[in-house]
Amino acid sequence: MHRSDVLIIGAGPTGLVLALWLSKLGVHVRIVDKTSAPGTTSRAVAVQARTLELYRQLDLAEAVVENGHQVKGGNFWVKGEAVARLPLSRIGEGLTPYAFLEIFPQDQHERLLIERLASFGISVERNTELLGFEQTADGISATLRLPDGEQETCQACYIAGCDGARSIVRKTLDTGFPGGTYQQIFYVADVQGSGPAFNGELHVDLDEADFLAVFPLAAEGRARLIGTVRDERAEHAETLRFEDVSSRAIDNMKVQIDQLNWFSTYRVHHRVADHFRGGRAFLLGDAAHVHSPAGGQGMNTGIGDAINLAWKLAAVLSGGAEARLLDTYETERIAFARKLVSTTDRVFTFATAEGRLADLLRTRLAPFVIPKLASFEASREFLFRTVSQITLNYRGMPLSSGVAGHVHGGDRLPWAHDGEGDNFESLKCPTWQVHVYGDTSDEMIAWCNEHHLPLHVFDWRPAFDTAGLGRNGFYLLRPDTYVAIAETCSDPKVIERYFRDHGIRAFFSEA
Repeated sequence: MHRSDVLIIGAGPTGLVLALWLSKLGVHVRIVDKTSAPGTTSRAVAVQARTLELYRQLDLAEAVVENGHQVKGGNFWVKGEAVARLPLSRIGEGLTPYAFLEIFPQDQHERLLIERLASFGISVERNTELLGFEQTADGISATLRLPDGEQETCQACYIAGCDGARSIVRKTLDTGFPGGTYQQIFYVADVQGSGPAFNGELHVDLDEADFLAVFPLAAEGRARLIGTVRDERAEHAETLRFEDVSSRAIDNMKVQIDQLNWFSTYRVHHRVADHFRGGRAFLLGDAAHVHSPAGGQGMNTGIGDAINLAWKLAAVLSGGAEARLLDTYETERIAFARKLVSTTDRVFTFATAEGRLADLLRTRLAPFVIPKLASFEASREFLFRTVSQITLNYRGMPLSSGVAGHVHGGDRLPWAHDGEGDNFESLKCPTWQVHVYGDTSDEMIAWCNEHHLPLHVFDWRPAFDTAGLGRNGFYLLRPDTYVAIAETCSDPKVIERYFRDHGIRAFFSEA
Protein backbone atom coordinates (compact mmCIF):
# COMPACT_ATOMS: atom_id res chain seq x y z
CA MET A 1 0.00 0.00 0.00
CA HIS A 2 1.35 3.44 -1.01
CA ARG A 3 2.32 5.41 2.10
CA SER A 4 3.72 8.92 2.43
CA ASP A 5 4.35 11.35 5.26
CA VAL A 6 2.17 14.03 3.67
CA LEU A 7 -0.39 13.57 0.89
CA ILE A 8 -0.87 16.86 -0.96
CA ILE A 9 -4.08 17.33 -2.94
CA GLY A 10 -3.71 19.98 -5.65
CA ALA A 11 -0.66 21.08 -7.66
CA GLY A 12 -1.12 24.81 -8.00
CA PRO A 13 1.54 27.11 -6.53
CA THR A 14 0.41 26.41 -2.95
CA GLY A 15 0.63 22.63 -3.24
CA LEU A 16 3.88 22.76 -5.21
CA VAL A 17 5.58 25.07 -2.70
CA LEU A 18 4.42 22.86 0.18
CA ALA A 19 5.85 19.82 -1.61
CA LEU A 20 9.12 21.62 -2.30
CA TRP A 21 9.63 22.86 1.25
CA LEU A 22 8.77 19.50 2.77
CA SER A 23 11.06 17.69 0.34
CA LYS A 24 13.92 20.02 1.19
CA LEU A 25 13.32 19.28 4.88
CA GLY A 26 13.46 15.52 4.25
CA VAL A 27 9.74 14.73 4.36
CA HIS A 28 8.34 12.06 2.04
CA VAL A 29 5.51 13.68 0.06
CA ARG A 30 3.05 12.59 -2.57
CA ILE A 31 1.30 15.27 -4.66
CA VAL A 32 -1.70 14.55 -6.87
CA ASP A 33 -3.90 16.70 -9.09
CA LYS A 34 -7.06 15.84 -11.00
CA THR A 35 -6.08 17.94 -14.04
CA SER A 36 -4.14 16.46 -16.94
CA ALA A 37 -1.60 19.32 -17.14
CA PRO A 38 -0.58 22.55 -15.39
CA GLY A 39 -2.88 25.52 -15.97
CA THR A 40 -2.29 27.82 -18.94
CA THR A 41 -4.95 30.49 -18.32
CA SER A 42 -4.02 31.74 -14.87
CA ARG A 43 -4.89 35.19 -13.61
CA ALA A 44 -2.33 35.51 -10.78
CA VAL A 45 0.64 37.54 -12.00
CA ALA A 46 2.32 39.33 -9.07
CA VAL A 47 4.99 37.76 -6.86
CA GLN A 48 5.31 39.92 -3.77
CA ALA A 49 8.56 40.85 -2.03
CA ARG A 50 7.87 38.66 1.00
CA THR A 51 7.40 35.64 -1.24
CA LEU A 52 10.71 36.38 -2.96
CA GLU A 53 12.45 36.69 0.41
CA LEU A 54 11.18 33.25 1.40
CA TYR A 55 12.03 31.84 -2.01
CA ARG A 56 15.70 32.46 -1.24
CA GLN A 57 15.46 29.39 1.00
CA LEU A 58 14.83 27.24 -2.07
CA ASP A 59 17.16 29.17 -4.37
CA LEU A 60 14.10 30.25 -6.37
CA ALA A 61 14.12 34.03 -6.00
CA GLU A 62 16.78 34.69 -8.61
CA ALA A 63 15.02 32.54 -11.22
CA VAL A 64 11.71 34.36 -10.65
CA VAL A 65 13.33 37.79 -10.92
CA GLU A 66 15.34 36.85 -14.01
CA ASN A 67 12.37 35.39 -15.87
CA GLY A 68 9.76 37.88 -14.71
CA HIS A 69 9.27 41.59 -15.25
CA GLN A 70 9.85 44.47 -12.83
CA VAL A 71 7.15 47.13 -13.09
CA LYS A 72 8.54 50.66 -12.94
CA GLY A 73 5.24 52.50 -12.52
CA GLY A 74 1.48 52.30 -12.12
CA ASN A 75 -0.68 54.57 -14.29
CA PHE A 76 -4.30 55.57 -13.77
CA TRP A 77 -6.53 56.54 -16.70
CA VAL A 78 -9.67 58.67 -16.87
CA LYS A 79 -11.57 59.62 -20.05
CA GLY A 80 -8.87 58.39 -22.40
CA GLU A 81 -5.92 60.06 -20.65
CA ALA A 82 -3.30 58.87 -18.16
CA VAL A 83 -3.98 61.28 -15.28
CA ALA A 84 -1.70 59.96 -12.50
CA ARG A 85 1.45 57.86 -12.20
CA LEU A 86 2.76 56.05 -9.12
CA PRO A 87 6.54 55.32 -9.33
CA LEU A 88 7.22 51.69 -8.41
CA SER A 89 10.81 51.00 -9.49
CA ARG A 90 12.32 51.32 -5.99
CA ILE A 91 9.19 51.85 -3.94
CA GLY A 92 10.44 49.59 -1.14
CA GLU A 93 14.06 50.66 -1.17
CA GLY A 94 15.83 49.93 2.11
CA LEU A 95 13.07 47.59 3.30
CA THR A 96 13.83 44.40 1.37
CA PRO A 97 16.23 43.02 -1.24
CA TYR A 98 13.19 42.97 -3.58
CA ALA A 99 12.06 46.61 -3.48
CA PHE A 100 9.85 46.41 -6.59
CA LEU A 101 6.71 44.89 -8.05
CA GLU A 102 7.56 41.62 -9.81
CA ILE A 103 5.30 40.19 -12.52
CA PHE A 104 5.70 36.46 -13.07
CA PRO A 105 2.51 34.79 -14.32
CA GLN A 106 1.18 31.78 -12.47
CA ASP A 107 1.49 29.44 -15.44
CA GLN A 108 5.23 30.13 -15.76
CA HIS A 109 5.52 30.08 -11.99
CA GLU A 110 4.03 26.59 -11.80
CA ARG A 111 6.39 25.28 -14.48
CA LEU A 112 9.37 26.56 -12.50
CA LEU A 113 8.12 24.93 -9.28
CA ILE A 114 7.45 21.61 -11.04
CA GLU A 115 10.96 21.67 -12.50
CA ARG A 116 12.51 22.28 -9.08
CA LEU A 117 10.35 19.60 -7.46
CA ALA A 118 11.66 17.12 -10.02
CA SER A 119 15.18 17.72 -8.68
CA PHE A 120 13.97 16.06 -5.45
CA GLY A 121 12.67 13.09 -7.44
CA ILE A 122 9.03 14.14 -6.99
CA SER A 123 6.56 14.52 -9.85
CA VAL A 124 2.91 15.49 -9.83
CA GLU A 125 0.58 12.53 -10.31
CA ARG A 126 -1.86 13.88 -12.91
CA ASN A 127 -5.43 12.77 -13.66
CA THR A 128 -5.57 11.56 -10.06
CA GLU A 129 -8.54 12.65 -7.98
CA LEU A 130 -9.22 12.49 -4.25
CA LEU A 131 -12.59 10.83 -3.62
CA GLY A 132 -12.47 11.06 0.15
CA PHE A 133 -10.45 10.20 3.23
CA GLU A 134 -10.81 8.95 6.78
CA GLN A 135 -8.72 9.82 9.81
CA THR A 136 -7.36 7.28 12.25
CA ALA A 137 -5.35 7.68 15.42
CA ASP A 138 -2.07 7.41 13.56
CA GLY A 139 -2.81 8.74 10.08
CA ILE A 140 -5.00 9.26 7.05
CA SER A 141 -6.55 6.65 4.76
CA ALA A 142 -7.41 8.28 1.42
CA THR A 143 -9.20 6.95 -1.64
CA LEU A 144 -7.90 8.13 -5.00
CA ARG A 145 -9.26 7.65 -8.49
CA LEU A 146 -6.29 6.91 -10.76
CA PRO A 147 -5.89 7.88 -14.45
CA ASP A 148 -7.19 4.47 -15.60
CA GLY A 149 -10.37 4.87 -13.51
CA GLU A 150 -9.29 2.36 -10.88
CA GLN A 151 -9.41 3.30 -7.21
CA GLU A 152 -6.50 3.17 -4.82
CA THR A 153 -6.43 3.39 -1.04
CA CYS A 154 -3.29 5.06 0.27
CA GLN A 155 -1.97 5.97 3.69
CA ALA A 156 -0.35 9.16 4.96
CA CYS A 157 0.45 10.74 8.29
CA TYR A 158 -1.20 14.01 7.19
CA ILE A 159 -3.22 15.34 4.26
CA ALA A 160 -2.97 18.89 2.86
CA GLY A 161 -5.90 20.31 0.91
CA CYS A 162 -4.44 22.65 -1.71
CA ASP A 163 -7.31 21.81 -4.04
CA GLY A 164 -8.92 25.19 -4.61
CA ALA A 165 -12.21 26.85 -3.80
CA ARG A 166 -14.19 23.64 -4.44
CA SER A 167 -11.87 21.68 -2.14
CA ILE A 168 -12.79 18.03 -1.54
CA VAL A 169 -10.62 18.10 1.59
CA ARG A 170 -12.64 21.00 3.00
CA LYS A 171 -15.94 19.35 2.11
CA THR A 172 -14.82 16.09 3.73
CA LEU A 173 -13.93 18.03 6.89
CA ASP A 174 -17.40 19.62 6.66
CA THR A 175 -16.08 23.01 7.71
CA GLY A 176 -17.99 26.13 6.72
CA PHE A 177 -16.80 28.50 3.98
CA PRO A 178 -18.72 31.70 4.73
CA GLY A 179 -18.58 34.76 2.52
CA GLY A 180 -20.09 35.68 -0.81
CA THR A 181 -19.68 36.19 -4.53
CA TYR A 182 -19.28 39.54 -6.28
CA GLN A 183 -21.88 40.26 -8.91
CA GLN A 184 -19.36 41.14 -11.60
CA ILE A 185 -18.00 38.62 -14.06
CA PHE A 186 -14.29 39.06 -14.72
CA TYR A 187 -12.29 38.16 -17.77
CA VAL A 188 -8.59 37.62 -18.19
CA ALA A 189 -6.90 37.75 -21.60
CA ASP A 190 -3.31 37.17 -22.63
CA VAL A 191 -2.58 39.40 -25.62
CA GLN A 192 0.05 40.78 -27.95
CA GLY A 193 -0.57 44.45 -28.57
CA SER A 194 0.64 48.00 -28.78
CA GLY A 195 -0.21 51.48 -27.60
CA PRO A 196 0.76 53.66 -24.62
CA ALA A 197 -0.47 51.01 -22.15
CA PHE A 198 2.15 48.56 -23.52
CA ASN A 199 5.15 50.47 -22.20
CA GLY A 200 6.09 47.86 -19.59
CA GLU A 201 4.15 49.53 -16.76
CA LEU A 202 0.86 48.78 -15.01
CA HIS A 203 -2.19 50.67 -16.30
CA VAL A 204 -5.62 50.86 -14.65
CA ASP A 205 -8.74 52.51 -16.07
CA LEU A 206 -10.81 54.38 -13.46
CA ASP A 207 -13.65 55.42 -15.78
CA GLU A 208 -17.32 54.91 -15.20
CA ALA A 209 -16.94 52.44 -18.07
CA ASP A 210 -15.73 48.87 -17.49
CA PHE A 211 -12.89 48.25 -15.09
CA LEU A 212 -9.68 47.28 -16.88
CA ALA A 213 -6.11 46.65 -15.72
CA VAL A 214 -3.19 46.02 -18.10
CA PHE A 215 -0.37 44.01 -16.53
CA PRO A 216 2.92 43.96 -18.47
CA LEU A 217 4.65 40.64 -19.08
CA ALA A 218 8.33 39.98 -19.73
CA ALA A 219 7.98 39.63 -23.51
CA GLU A 220 7.82 42.94 -25.36
CA GLY A 221 4.32 43.89 -26.47
CA ARG A 222 2.72 41.16 -24.37
CA ALA A 223 0.30 41.88 -21.54
CA ARG A 224 -2.36 40.35 -19.34
CA LEU A 225 -5.71 42.17 -19.41
CA ILE A 226 -8.06 41.80 -16.45
CA GLY A 227 -11.45 43.45 -16.77
CA THR A 228 -15.12 43.29 -15.89
CA VAL A 229 -18.08 42.12 -17.92
CA ARG A 230 -21.16 44.16 -17.09
CA ASP A 231 -24.79 44.34 -18.28
CA GLU A 232 -26.71 41.43 -19.72
CA ARG A 233 -23.63 39.72 -21.14
CA ALA A 234 -22.58 38.75 -17.61
CA GLU A 235 -25.52 36.32 -17.53
CA HIS A 236 -23.85 34.21 -20.23
CA ALA A 237 -20.26 34.26 -18.96
CA GLU A 238 -19.56 30.62 -19.79
CA THR A 239 -20.12 31.21 -23.52
CA LEU A 240 -18.49 34.64 -23.79
CA ARG A 241 -15.74 35.24 -26.31
CA PHE A 242 -13.25 38.08 -26.21
CA GLU A 243 -15.13 39.73 -29.07
CA ASP A 244 -18.17 39.94 -26.79
CA VAL A 245 -16.38 41.98 -24.13
CA SER A 246 -17.11 45.70 -24.09
CA SER A 247 -14.38 47.70 -25.83
CA ARG A 248 -15.06 50.95 -23.97
CA ALA A 249 -12.21 50.66 -21.48
CA ILE A 250 -9.90 49.10 -24.08
CA ASP A 251 -10.56 51.99 -26.46
CA ASN A 252 -10.22 54.56 -23.66
CA MET A 253 -6.73 53.30 -22.90
CA LYS A 254 -5.83 53.23 -26.60
CA VAL A 255 -5.07 49.52 -26.45
CA GLN A 256 -4.42 47.97 -29.87
CA ILE A 257 -4.68 44.18 -29.74
CA ASP A 258 -2.75 42.36 -32.44
CA GLN A 259 -3.12 38.80 -31.22
CA LEU A 260 -5.20 37.03 -28.57
CA ASN A 261 -3.25 34.16 -27.02
CA TRP A 262 -6.01 33.00 -24.66
CA PHE A 263 -9.14 34.24 -22.90
CA SER A 264 -11.08 33.10 -19.84
CA THR A 265 -13.91 34.35 -17.61
CA TYR A 266 -14.44 33.83 -13.88
CA ARG A 267 -16.39 34.97 -10.87
CA VAL A 268 -14.69 36.52 -7.84
CA HIS A 269 -15.51 35.28 -4.35
CA HIS A 270 -14.66 36.46 -0.84
CA ARG A 271 -14.66 33.61 1.65
CA VAL A 272 -12.63 32.27 4.58
CA ALA A 273 -13.07 28.75 5.94
CA ASP A 274 -14.24 28.44 9.55
CA HIS A 275 -11.25 26.22 10.27
CA PHE A 276 -7.93 25.59 8.50
CA ARG A 277 -7.36 22.31 10.30
CA GLY A 278 -9.34 19.23 11.23
CA GLY A 279 -7.19 16.65 13.01
CA ARG A 280 -4.57 15.46 10.53
CA ALA A 281 -6.05 17.42 7.61
CA PHE A 282 -5.09 20.99 6.70
CA LEU A 283 -6.51 23.58 4.30
CA LEU A 284 -4.24 25.94 2.38
CA GLY A 285 -4.57 28.54 -0.37
CA ASP A 286 -7.92 28.85 -2.13
CA ALA A 287 -9.22 25.83 -0.24
CA ALA A 288 -8.99 27.96 2.92
CA HIS A 289 -9.59 31.50 1.66
CA VAL A 290 -10.55 33.22 -1.60
CA HIS A 291 -10.66 36.94 -2.23
CA SER A 292 -10.64 39.56 -4.94
CA PRO A 293 -7.56 40.03 -7.15
CA ALA A 294 -7.01 43.51 -5.65
CA GLY A 295 -3.36 43.94 -4.76
CA GLY A 296 -2.19 40.60 -6.14
CA GLN A 297 -2.47 38.84 -2.77
CA GLY A 298 -4.15 35.49 -3.40
CA MET A 299 -1.36 33.31 -4.77
CA ASN A 300 1.19 34.86 -2.41
CA THR A 301 -1.01 34.19 0.61
CA GLY A 302 -1.39 30.54 -0.37
CA ILE A 303 2.39 30.26 -0.69
CA GLY A 304 2.67 31.81 2.78
CA ASP A 305 0.29 29.15 4.11
CA ALA A 306 2.48 26.43 2.61
CA ILE A 307 5.71 27.75 4.13
CA ASN A 308 4.10 28.25 7.55
CA LEU A 309 2.82 24.68 7.61
CA ALA A 310 5.84 23.01 6.01
CA TRP A 311 8.41 23.62 8.75
CA LYS A 312 5.92 22.67 11.45
CA LEU A 313 4.98 19.40 9.76
CA ALA A 314 8.66 18.60 9.20
CA ALA A 315 9.47 19.27 12.86
CA VAL A 316 6.67 17.02 14.12
CA LEU A 317 7.35 14.22 11.62
CA SER A 318 11.06 14.16 12.49
CA GLY A 319 10.34 13.98 16.21
CA GLY A 320 11.79 17.44 16.73
CA ALA A 321 8.52 18.84 18.09
CA GLU A 322 5.33 17.65 19.73
CA ALA A 323 2.18 17.47 17.60
CA ARG A 324 0.70 20.52 19.39
CA LEU A 325 3.02 22.72 17.32
CA LEU A 326 0.60 22.10 14.43
CA ASP A 327 -2.17 23.93 16.32
CA THR A 328 -0.36 27.20 15.57
CA TYR A 329 -0.88 26.87 11.80
CA GLU A 330 -4.56 27.79 11.93
CA THR A 331 -4.05 30.41 14.65
CA GLU A 332 -1.43 32.26 12.62
CA ARG A 333 -2.85 31.95 9.12
CA ILE A 334 -6.59 32.37 9.67
CA ALA A 335 -6.15 35.77 11.32
CA PHE A 336 -4.23 37.05 8.32
CA ALA A 337 -6.71 35.57 5.84
CA ARG A 338 -9.66 37.28 7.52
CA LYS A 339 -7.89 40.63 7.57
CA LEU A 340 -6.82 40.24 3.94
CA VAL A 341 -10.31 39.39 2.69
CA SER A 342 -11.68 42.46 4.47
CA THR A 343 -8.99 44.75 3.02
CA THR A 344 -9.13 43.51 -0.56
CA ASP A 345 -12.92 43.60 -0.41
CA ARG A 346 -12.86 47.36 0.30
CA VAL A 347 -10.36 48.07 -2.49
CA PHE A 348 -12.21 45.87 -4.95
CA THR A 349 -15.57 47.45 -4.13
CA PHE A 350 -14.13 50.93 -4.74
CA ALA A 351 -12.57 49.94 -8.06
CA THR A 352 -15.67 48.25 -9.47
CA ALA A 353 -18.61 50.03 -7.81
CA GLU A 354 -21.28 51.45 -10.09
CA GLY A 355 -23.30 54.64 -9.67
CA ARG A 356 -22.75 58.38 -9.91
CA LEU A 357 -21.00 58.80 -6.55
CA ALA A 358 -18.60 55.92 -7.23
CA ASP A 359 -17.83 57.35 -10.68
CA LEU A 360 -17.08 60.78 -9.20
CA LEU A 361 -14.77 59.29 -6.56
CA ARG A 362 -12.82 57.35 -9.16
CA THR A 363 -12.69 59.92 -11.94
CA ARG A 364 -12.38 63.19 -9.94
CA LEU A 365 -11.08 62.44 -6.46
CA ALA A 366 -8.69 59.52 -7.12
CA PRO A 367 -6.68 61.29 -9.90
CA PHE A 368 -6.17 64.23 -7.52
CA VAL A 369 -5.34 62.18 -4.41
CA ILE A 370 -3.04 59.55 -5.97
CA PRO A 371 -0.29 61.98 -7.14
CA LYS A 372 -0.43 63.80 -3.78
CA LEU A 373 0.00 60.56 -1.85
CA ALA A 374 2.72 59.37 -4.25
CA SER A 375 4.75 62.52 -3.52
CA PHE A 376 5.19 61.49 0.13
CA GLU A 377 7.81 58.85 0.90
CA ALA A 378 5.80 57.71 3.94
CA SER A 379 2.73 57.06 1.76
CA ARG A 380 4.73 55.09 -0.79
CA GLU A 381 6.40 53.08 1.98
CA PHE A 382 3.05 52.29 3.64
CA LEU A 383 1.62 51.12 0.32
CA PHE A 384 4.62 48.90 -0.36
CA ARG A 385 4.73 47.45 3.13
CA THR A 386 1.06 46.53 2.91
CA VAL A 387 0.97 45.07 -0.60
CA SER A 388 4.35 43.29 -0.38
CA GLN A 389 3.23 41.39 2.77
CA ILE A 390 6.42 42.32 4.66
CA THR A 391 4.27 43.71 7.48
CA LEU A 392 2.45 40.39 7.94
CA ASN A 393 3.21 39.36 11.51
CA TYR A 394 2.20 36.90 14.20
CA ARG A 395 2.38 39.29 17.16
CA GLY A 396 0.52 38.19 20.27
CA MET A 397 0.27 34.59 19.07
CA PRO A 398 1.49 31.49 20.94
CA LEU A 399 4.89 31.18 19.22
CA SER A 400 5.75 34.89 19.57
CA SER A 401 7.44 36.48 22.57
CA GLY A 402 9.14 39.72 23.63
CA VAL A 403 10.26 43.06 22.19
CA ALA A 404 13.77 44.30 21.35
CA GLY A 405 14.28 47.61 19.62
CA HIS A 406 11.24 48.17 17.44
CA VAL A 407 10.96 44.46 16.67
CA HIS A 408 8.34 42.29 18.35
CA GLY A 409 8.14 38.55 18.61
CA GLY A 410 6.08 37.45 15.59
CA ASP A 411 7.50 40.09 13.25
CA ARG A 412 9.35 39.38 10.03
CA LEU A 413 13.02 40.04 10.77
CA PRO A 414 13.79 43.51 9.34
CA TRP A 415 16.28 43.64 6.50
CA ALA A 416 19.45 45.60 7.22
CA HIS A 417 21.92 46.20 4.41
CA ASP A 418 24.88 48.46 3.90
CA GLY A 419 28.35 48.26 2.37
CA GLU A 420 29.40 45.78 5.05
CA GLY A 421 26.82 43.09 4.39
CA ASP A 422 23.29 41.73 4.48
CA ASN A 423 21.70 40.22 7.59
CA PHE A 424 19.42 38.03 5.46
CA GLU A 425 22.24 35.86 4.08
CA SER A 426 21.97 33.25 6.87
CA LEU A 427 18.19 33.03 6.38
CA LYS A 428 18.70 30.99 3.20
CA CYS A 429 18.91 27.95 5.48
CA PRO A 430 15.40 27.05 6.74
CA THR A 431 16.33 26.28 10.32
CA TRP A 432 16.05 27.78 13.78
CA GLN A 433 18.84 30.30 14.38
CA VAL A 434 19.83 33.17 16.65
CA HIS A 435 20.80 36.68 15.52
CA VAL A 436 22.67 39.10 17.77
CA TYR A 437 23.35 42.69 16.71
CA GLY A 438 26.26 43.93 18.83
CA ASP A 439 27.70 41.82 21.66
CA THR A 440 26.52 38.66 23.37
CA SER A 441 27.45 36.63 26.42
CA ASP A 442 29.88 33.72 26.66
CA GLU A 443 26.97 31.70 28.03
CA MET A 444 24.93 32.31 24.88
CA ILE A 445 27.83 31.28 22.65
CA ALA A 446 28.48 28.13 24.69
CA TRP A 447 24.78 27.13 24.85
CA CYS A 448 24.24 27.56 21.10
CA ASN A 449 27.39 25.56 20.34
CA GLU A 450 26.39 22.78 22.73
CA HIS A 451 22.88 22.53 21.26
CA HIS A 452 23.93 23.00 17.61
CA LEU A 453 21.76 26.09 17.25
CA PRO A 454 23.31 28.44 14.65
CA LEU A 455 24.34 31.75 16.20
CA HIS A 456 25.10 34.79 14.02
CA VAL A 457 26.69 37.76 15.80
CA PHE A 458 26.88 41.00 13.79
CA ASP A 459 29.13 43.86 14.86
CA TRP A 460 26.87 46.82 15.62
CA ARG A 461 26.47 49.36 12.83
CA PRO A 462 24.11 52.24 12.04
CA ALA A 463 22.17 50.16 9.48
CA PHE A 464 20.84 47.96 12.30
CA ASP A 465 19.59 50.98 14.23
CA THR A 466 17.89 52.30 11.09
CA ALA A 467 16.14 48.95 10.62
CA GLY A 468 14.81 49.10 14.18
CA LEU A 469 16.90 46.21 15.52
CA GLY A 470 17.87 46.19 19.20
CA ARG A 471 21.50 46.25 20.33
CA ASN A 472 23.12 43.45 22.37
CA GLY A 473 19.96 41.44 22.88
CA PHE A 474 19.03 38.52 20.64
CA TYR A 475 16.42 37.32 18.17
CA LEU A 476 15.48 33.67 17.98
CA LEU A 477 14.30 33.09 14.40
CA ARG A 478 11.95 30.37 13.23
CA PRO A 479 12.73 28.37 10.09
CA ASP A 480 10.36 30.68 8.15
CA THR A 481 12.45 33.72 9.26
CA TYR A 482 9.81 35.18 11.57
CA VAL A 483 10.98 36.26 15.04
CA ALA A 484 10.07 33.76 17.76
CA ILE A 485 11.76 35.65 20.61
CA ALA A 486 12.84 39.29 20.68
CA GLU A 487 14.88 39.75 23.84
CA THR A 488 17.03 42.53 25.31
CA CYS A 489 19.19 40.22 27.47
CA SER A 490 21.69 37.55 26.38
CA ASP A 491 20.56 34.72 28.63
CA PRO A 492 20.26 31.37 26.77
CA LYS A 493 17.90 30.06 29.45
CA VAL A 494 15.21 32.18 27.75
CA ILE A 495 15.65 30.08 24.60
CA GLU A 496 15.75 26.81 26.51
CA ARG A 497 12.55 27.71 28.35
CA TYR A 498 10.85 28.68 25.06
CA PHE A 499 11.65 25.35 23.42
CA ARG A 500 10.48 23.39 26.45
CA ASP A 501 7.27 25.39 26.78
CA HIS A 502 6.40 24.80 23.12
CA GLY A 503 7.36 21.14 23.00
CA ILE A 504 10.24 21.68 20.58
CA ARG A 505 12.78 18.96 21.34
CA ALA A 506 15.36 19.52 18.63
CA PHE A 507 17.68 21.63 20.79
CA PHE A 508 17.70 19.99 24.19
CA SER A 509 17.90 16.49 25.53
CA GLU A 510 15.57 15.19 28.19
CA ALA A 511 17.27 14.95 31.57
